[in-house]
Amino acid sequence: MLESCVETLEDAIIAEEKGAIRIELCSELDQDGLTPSRELTAQCVYYLSVPVMAMVRPRGGDFVYSEAEIRQMEAEIEFFKQSGVAGVVFGLLTKDGKIDIENTRRLAKLASPLQVTFHKAIDCTGDIIKSFQELNAIEGITRVLTSGGMETAWNGREVLKQMQQLPDRKINIIAAGKVVPENRTRIAEFTGITELHGKKIV
Repeated sequence: MLESCVETLEDAIIAEEKGAIRIELCSELDQDGLTPSRELTAQCVYYLSVPVMAMVRPRGGDFVYSEAEIRQMEAEIEFFKQSGVAGVVFGLLTKDGKIDIENTRRLAKLASPLQVTFHKAIDCTGDIIKSFQELNAIEGITRVLTSGGMETAWNGREVLKQMQQLPDRKINIIAAGKVVPENRTRIAEFTGITELHGKKIV
């Protein structure tokens, strides 16, 4: 199951034609993806047959957000709930590098019934496995996007496999980080993870 990360309608259409089963829609991929415009979101929902997951990220940099920024994210989620997207993608951390459980729960609850992916902010935490277990306990989280705390999914494959095999796992894992056609099968077979994500995945 291949999820393609795009920032234009043209790229989204090409990704779908090449076999992507889901689109993560962003702006500013040079900053690892920010919230897409309302116009682009509407275009992608209209023209694509595959589900669209919209990034909710008000700025580049770290994932420690002020109350004003979280309110902005809430407003963006409210728009996406009316836009026809399948879900939203966000990640929030505390100043000491842990999952911001309170505000993650707050946004996940607001996003319902949309799907929710907690993105690669998890890779910036000190203990990936513990962070993943914390996310597992938050109602409304559908997936976690991660490279296992490493620069690439292949380098993080041991951690990804460990996450996939956690006995209490309720949420799906999307392996990300330099996943391309040449390595995606190898990553899936090693980790047991069937959902893969990348800018050049198809």
